[in-house]
Amino acid sequence: MSADGRWQPYPAYKDSGVDWLGEIPRHWEMKRLKYAAAMNSDVLSESTDPDHVLQYLDISNVDSTGSILDIQEMRFENAPSRARRQVQDGDTIISTVRTYLRAIAHIDRPPDNLIVSTGFAVLRPTPELEPKYLWRLVQSSRFVDAVVAHSVGVGYPAIAPTRLADLSVWVPPLEEQRAIATFLDCETAKIDALVAKQERLIALLQEKRAALISHAVTKGLDPDVEVKDSGIPWLGEIPGHWEVRRLKFAANVQSGVAKGRDLEGRKIINPPYLRVANVQNGYVDLSDVATIAIAEDEIDRYSLKAGDVLMTEGGDFDKLGRGTVWEAQIEPCVHQNHIFAIRPYCGVSSYWISTITQTDYARHYFILRSKQSTNLASISSTNLMELPVVLPPDSEQEAILIHLGHETAKLDALIAKAQEMIERLQEYRTALISAAVTGKIDVRCNALPKCVAPAPSLIGEHHARQKT
Repeated sequence: MSADGRWQPYPAYKDSGVDWLGEIPRHWEMKRLKYAAAMNSDVLSESTDPDHVLQYLDISNVDSTGSILDIQEMRFENAPSRARRQVQDGDTIISTVRTYLRAIAHIDRPPDNLIVSTGFAVLRPTPELEPKYLWRLVQSSRFVDAVVAHSVGVGYPAIAPTRLADLSVWVPPLEEQRAIATFLDCETAKIDALVAKQERLIALLQEKRAALISHAVTKGLDPDVEVKDSGIPWLGEIPGHWEVRRLKFAANVQSGVAKGRDLEGRKIINPPYLRVANVQNGYVDLSDVATIAIAEDEIDRYSLKAGDVLMTEGGDFDKLGRGTVWEAQIEPCVHQNHIFAIRPYCGVSSYWISTITQTDYARHYFILRSKQSTNLASISSTNLMELPVVLPPDSEQEAILIHLGHETAKLDALIAKAQEMIERLQEYRTALISAAVTGKIDVRCNALPKCVAPAPSLIGEHHARQKT
């Protein structure tokens, strides 16, 4: 019986002959992947009609649980050169580049024109192999670890398809494969439903957090205070004794260092350099700080100072306006030109300005004034300086910030708890898949669980939408 008392093991095991796999049930077979599945059987011809419309799946559109997040529609002439691998129902696609990302998906009821990146290997099981069992097998930690171990390269590790095809796989009898696949479909659906519930909770808590900040910063803490029209339609009424000032009259906005500048003939230094990825909502991530070459006489001009409010210029809509207060964790330190450093004038609180940028009204302003394309947006320093900033008296600012500190800490603790629960569920999901497909538990000895309805296939849904 397993450690948690739920699952029975097989009655007898044997050495698989593969160091990284260990023992498998005695009646299972070992073989090379190339003898269990064909690889990359079909390729889209280079002579395809330029106007042919295809549905394209890239590596970034498959997550570590095997979910397909998005499919892009495009004409062949506009498709990237890597959009060439054809797939059919029952195939498994496994990323051969950045293999640590575990981008592995089962192809279910695809449209005829679905094409995947050449960064995937397309595995087509033989008749002796249940398609979903193959998917679960290559999803397992044991197999993924073997793929990663045989990948070459540091920044962009990749495994050659021929090397992938030579890896060992383990094969139970066909009916047992189907039982394992059914068992895992049921159990992972339950786990995924619990994860979705926690994700909904996090979304609600984040909405509540944003509403709490917006209300406190624009309405104050006194519900009975006299109000006045702010003069800004999307800001509405504010307490009567507050003022509204454009950001340019409350702070200086400093742009950062751009790459590729001509530094010939100047003395060069290489200070730490904050990029957009370092600037998160409410904190600076210093786990990976780059450096940049600048002229020594520029260090004072570009260096951050304690109390600067860091704010991202743009990117995805959720990154627009993201930021926090710099507390001089590293000195000297400069910043990328896609990060603004807002330096409040004397008497204006950095933490107040930082909190303002998190409000709904500020985000509305950023989106309204941003330059947009598809799902990307960016705001210029000129437009940022026109942001209306509500300014209560100093003592009231401090009281509001203290109140928000207490209340958001409670919500942040609940969010962290939900995120921890998601991590534990995902770890359990990964462990369960590996235990089932490597024979550590015998699904034949366990009544198959009552399934919740599995999540519908995005490929199938997308195809249905195209036909209607």
